[in-house]
Amino acid sequence: MKIFTVENIRSADQYTIENEPIASVQLMERASSLCVEWIFSNCKHHTKFAIFCGNGNNGGDGFAIARMLYLKGFDIDVFIHKEQLKFSNDALINYNRSKDISGISLIDLHDVSTYNFDEKTVIIDALFGTGLSRNPEGIFKEVIEVLNSKSNPKISIDIPSGLFADQMNDENSTIFKADHTLTFQFWKKSFLHPETGIFAGKVIVLDINLAKEFIENTATDNFVIDDEVIRNVFKVRQDFTHKGTYGRSIIVGGSYGKIGAVVLATRSALKTGSGLTLTVAPDCGYEILQTSVPEAMFMDGGEKFINQIEEVENTVYGIGPGLGTEKETEKALLEFLENHQSPLILDADVLNIISKHKNYLKLIPKRSIITPHPKEFERLFGKTENSFKRLDLAKTKAKELGIYIVLKDHYTQVVTPEGAVFYNITGNSGLAKGGSGDILTGIITSLLAQKYSEQEAAILGVWLHGKAADLAAEKYSKEAMQPTDVIDEIGNVFLRLNKKATTQL
Repeated sequence: MKIFTVENIRSADQYTIENEPIASVQLMERASSLCVEWIFSNCKHHTKFAIFCGNGNNGGDGFAIARMLYLKGFDIDVFIHKEQLKFSNDALINYNRSKDISGISLIDLHDVSTYNFDEKTVIIDALFGTGLSRNPEGIFKEVIEVLNSKSNPKISIDIPSGLFADQMNDENSTIFKADHTLTFQFWKKSFLHPETGIFAGKVIVLDINLAKEFIENTATDNFVIDDEVIRNVFKVRQDFTHKGTYGRSIIVGGSYGKIGAVVLATRSALKTGSGLTLTVAPDCGYEILQTSVPEAMFMDGGEKFINQIEEVENTVYGIGPGLGTEKETEKALLEFLENHQSPLILDADVLNIISKHKNYLKLIPKRSIITPHPKEFERLFGKTENSFKRLDLAKTKAKELGIYIVLKDHYTQVVTPEGAVFYNITGNSGLAKGGSGDILTGIITSLLAQKYSEQEAAILGVWLHGKAADLAAEKYSKEAMQPTDVIDEIGNVFLRLNKKATTQL
C-alpha cells in the first residue's frame, strides 16, 4: 500500500470527484457510512456517542456519522463551537441534516467540562482532519485536554485531532489520544512513528474507493507492507527441487555465554526453508548446537572462525548474533569484510564492531542488509532528534553505502539504496525481548539464500517475523511469549501464505 502525503490525498479526492464522477458530499457520505459500519460492529455494548465536530470536512464526517448512528438507535450528542458556525460547504450540508433531527442534541464545546461521560458513552473525535497546519488553541485545546482525561473509549475519524499527518508535532502539542483511528484509504506517515503513532491507537484503514488510476499513477517513496505486497513477493516452493535449490545459509556468531543467540538464528533459518544450514561458532557451543539444532551442520571456528569458510556458490552469511566484540574477533571480521564481495546480513555485535571506526562502514559489501535497532543505528551513524530525522538519515546512509537498512522499531522500516521506505505493520510489543533480533537475522539470511532479492528478503523477512509474533501473542500473550514461540509459529505463517497463493491459481 502506498503512503500518500496530505497533498496527494487531496488530489486523489479531487480526481475521484471529477472522474467517477461523484459529488464531494457523496464521497463524504461514503466515508462516513464505512465508519458507522465499523462502529456499529465494534461498539454494540455502548448506547451513547459524544461526537466532537469542527468546522471543516472532518467535522462534516462527524455530523454525517451522528445522523447515521442516531438512525441505528443510539443516543447522540454533538459538540460544536457555537460562536463560530462557519462551516465548509460539505460540513454545512451535514450540519443542517443533523440539526434538523430533533433527537440529536447540539451542545457547545464550552460545556464539555460539565458533561456526563458515563460508562456507556463513546467519544468520537472529528474536530480537525489532515488539513491542520498548527497546534490547537483556545477552546479546542481545552476540549482535547478534557477528553484525554476521560477513560471512555475514544475513536478518531481519519486522524486524531492535533496530529500532523506527514511530520513530527512540536514537543508541547495538544493531541487527541485515540484508542482507534478510522482512517480513509491510506496510512498516514505519522501513524507509523513512535512519537506520533501512540496517539492513533489501533489504526483501521477504510477503503473509500478513491480512483485506482490516480493511486497507481502517483509516485511515492513510502509504502506499507500489506497483503498485496507480500502476495507479489512470496514464492511458492516448487516440486522437483532439491536442497541445493534453496541455498546454503551460514549463521556466524556465538561466544561464551551467548550461544543461545546463534541457536535462535539457526533455528529460524531452518524454519524459513533454508536448503542447507551451517552454524559457525566457538567450540564451547558445539554440544548445545548439535543437540538443540541437529538439522544444522556445525563448524568450530575458534577466535578466527569467520575466515575459515571457503567461498561456495549460492551461499549467504548472516553474521552477528552473540558474536562478541573481542579484539581477535574484530580483527577476523574486518579481514573477512575486506575480502568478501557478496551481500551479507549483518546484525548485533558486527554492527557494534563496525561502529567503532567510521571507515569500517565502507567495508560492508554493496547490497548487504544491516538490521540495527535504534541504539545500534545511533552508534553507527549518529544521534538524531526523533524517528523522522532518524529515517531521513537512514535513507541518506543507505544510498551512500549502497545497502539496505532494516531499522527495527514498533513499525520496522526497510530502507532501500534507491530511497524507498517500506513500513512493516505486523508484530507486537511481545517482540521486545532479547533474542527477537537474532530470529530476524536467521529469517532474512534464509530468504536471501533461497534467491529472493535483497529487497524481497528484507520485506518478506520483517513481515514473516512480525506475523509469527502475532500468532505467538494470540496463544501465549505478549508478556509470556518467548522468541522460541515465534520460531514455532513460522510454519503456521507459511501454511497461510501457501493457502492464499494456491487459492488464487
